[in-house]
Amino acid sequence: MSNSILVVDDAAFMRMMIKEILTKNGFDVVGEAENGAKAVEKYKELNPDLVIMDITMPEMDGIQAVKAIKEVDGNAKVVMCSAMGQQAMVIEAIQAGARDFIVKPFQADRVVEAIKKVLG
Repeated sequence: MSNSILVVDDAAFMRMMIKEILTKNGFDVVGEAENGAKAVEKYKELNPDLVIMDITMPEMDGIQAVKAIKEVDGNAKVVMCSAMGQQAMVIEAIQAGARDFIVKPFQADRVVEAIKKVLG
């Protein structure tokens, strides 16, 4: 059973990197979005098991998107991505309902570990 994952990042190369790590580890990437607004749309459409989302994005940031997704589905599982030095935003994201976070630049094993932890 592979878990469906939605990858959200405004940088195409980051989405590609995350997707590669996930598919290599047997996860099913069902969709991608380049901003928070699209992430909420895609979440409603795809109903993935987990969302990996960047914090800093245009249109709607990751924190607003987590809140919006949690309104749609209170049980939504979201793992946030942040660059170094965004601790305050990470705390805000966790308070908004994110289950875990990973720091860029990614280490593949940390990404997989966070996902497995959140999916249980």
